[in-house]
Amino acid sequence: MILEWPARRWLVAVVSTSLTVLLVGVPTALVSNPWFGRTVPPTWWAWPVLVLTAALSGLLMATYIGSHATASVDRSSRSGLVGGFLAYLAVGCPVCNKVALLALGSAGAIQWFAPLQPLLAFAGVALLGYALRRRLAGERSCPLPAPELSNRSGD
Repeated sequence: MILEWPARRWLVAVVSTSLTVLLVGVPTALVSNPWFGRTVPPTWWAWPVLVLTAALSGLLMATYIGSHATASVDRSSRSGLVGGFLAYLAVGCPVCNKVALLALGSAGAIQWFAPLQPLLAFAGVALLGYALRRRLAGERSCPLPAPELSNRSGD
């Protein structure tokens, strides 16, 4: 099904994937930049999670091109949004997360939040995968009807 996508959808997938890398990678300082920094070095799994998150997000975003919204879309789009946010929290610096830092302090963020980050990564990627699977299943089970061409001449 995905391999049969038109070029427009693939373009949206590639652009969305790239934007996701930037939107998650810049504030978490995985992508070097002058605006954000890390006090704790990235984990070995941060880049693979970011790449997987970006790829799934890009594919998910592309499923919204040329489709009509339905009630099931709302559930999958919420799952995708929550999944992306969880992945963002997972790859970020544990003491750079203001909420974790305020709630737990610097030592608490390292001791309590950092060990949860792999679980957040897994949950985020799983939710993005679920959302993509749901969107693709909806396309297969209920394809859009072909547009009717009006053949009226000279009315």
